[in-house]
Amino acid sequence: MMDERTGMAPHIRDGFSFAYATRVLVFALIPGLALGVFNVGFQANVKLAAPGISDDLGWRADLIDGLGLGHDPSAFFSALVHGLLYVVPIFVVVYAVALGWSGLFSKIRRRPIGGDILALALLFTMILPATIPLWQAALGITFAVVMGREIFGGAGKYFLNPPLTGLAFLYVTYPKEMTIETNWTMIDAFTEPTYLQLLGRDDSGTIASLGTTWMQSFIGLVPGPIGTTSTLACMIAAIYLIRSGVISGRIVLGALIGMVSAAVLVNQLGGESNSYAGISGHWHLVMGSFAFGIVFLATDATSSSMTEQGRWIYGLLVGFMVIVIRVGNGHHPDGVMFAVLFANIFSPLIDYLVMRFNIRRRAKRDA
Repeated sequence: MMDERTGMAPHIRDGFSFAYATRVLVFALIPGLALGVFNVGFQANVKLAAPGISDDLGWRADLIDGLGLGHDPSAFFSALVHGLLYVVPIFVVVYAVALGWSGLFSKIRRRPIGGDILALALLFTMILPATIPLWQAALGITFAVVMGREIFGGAGKYFLNPPLTGLAFLYVTYPKEMTIETNWTMIDAFTEPTYLQLLGRDDSGTIASLGTTWMQSFIGLVPGPIGTTSTLACMIAAIYLIRSGVISGRIVLGALIGMVSAAVLVNQLGGESNSYAGISGHWHLVMGSFAFGIVFLATDATSSSMTEQGRWIYGLLVGFMVIVIRVGNGHHPDGVMFAVLFANIFSPLIDYLVMRFNIRRRAKRDA
């Protein structure tokens, strides 16, 4: 029998690995997380500084007062510490629960714990509202890890994005705490709609009436989930991730093209009764979690399309569906979560059709 063992050179070496990709992803999340922590504290201080707030503001506000930091929205350190008081407990709980479930399944399967648990915990934390009860955060990450990831075999084998799977579970199970309609402004027992929902209630349909500038939204100093509001941070991360080869630029660009094309189409069709129909593409870019979704969630290597042409189609589908959901259903004014999960479902079909098309094209060429 011929010896099939690898002999002498040449050998191929490649520095790209799963561990490398995970490490790069964690680094890319840091700018958005840092700005998100500050924004959480900033939004809390804005509300604490407003007149008419009751005396019972929760333990975080009391601790800030005890430290003598005050609640001035322009005070950087005060906002940073206040934000940490919200975000750190959520992340600790999410990471501990995710690590526990992953460890349990790893022990059963007799293999090492997946190296992507830290990235998964960070992603899930960043898409949560800062006011979520810790037990709900634990329940959500449990569903994300067990039902969205481990039940299919673990890393590289699931078909839906795990963080979004957990978020969708919380969204359906606890709509009052999770829906964007009730708020994500930080102050215990104090909620208000985000400006995405306010826009849907605005009879005039003008963004100017909301008092939020495009640049403010671009930077991310608006109410929203913990780490998804900053388009600027997402753009920086996108450049880093694409240059590192961790995500596909085709998906990101395809989603942008799909979003802008759908927004232009909706703008032309109009609709006086729907204020979302008048929003231009450059506003959709900075509103809600769109930028975060197309950079960190839609580009997940396991749940997105794998063929080069398929990635364009997949990205176009994500961007198009975001606008369809935002305009067509006022109860889901962000639309990113459902758009990405919808595209995840169709990504295997997209790859299959692309491969079949290429096989037929090559067969005709070689005939």
